[in-house]
Amino acid sequence: MELITPELGLIFWQTLIFLILLALLAKFAWKPILGSLREREQGIEDALRQADRAKAEMQSLKADNEKLLAEARRERDQMLKEGQAMAAQIVEQAKTTASEEAARVTQQARESIQQEKNQALAEVRNTAAQLSVDIAERLLRRELTDPSAQQKLVDEYLKDVKLN
Repeated sequence: MELITPELGLIFWQTLIFLILLALLAKFAWKPILGSLREREQGIEDALRQADRAKAEMQSLKADNEKLLAEARRERDQMLKEGQAMAAQIVEQAKTTASEEAARVTQQARESIQQEKNQALAEVRNTAAQLSVDIAERLLRRELTDPSAQQKLVDEYLKDVKLN
């Protein structure tokens, strides 16, 4: 029963040993333990700050990337519009050039056809005139060889001529 009701001497020695142990722990163990706890606490706080900074930096990078993507899309769309406008302009210019060339070729063809037509008509007239002269010459030769035919021809011409 001595353990349940301790004596004054036992309490004294237990208190003395406890105070010595407490002093030794305070001098040698608590400072390093508290220092390592502070270091660990500081390390955790630093890690949290770094994580927050990294998170903010990641958000900033993400926003920058989105801006760059939006800018790239806008530039791509602008390039596509410019390309389409340029293609439309080239097509329109080609159509205009083709229609002008077609009109020029058509006009040249008309002029060439008119020129050839005029030459053909002139040739037909010359041929007709030459044939008329040849026929008249043959008729006159034939009729002029016969004296009665000559008289008959003179009479016909005189009938056709009216005297005033």
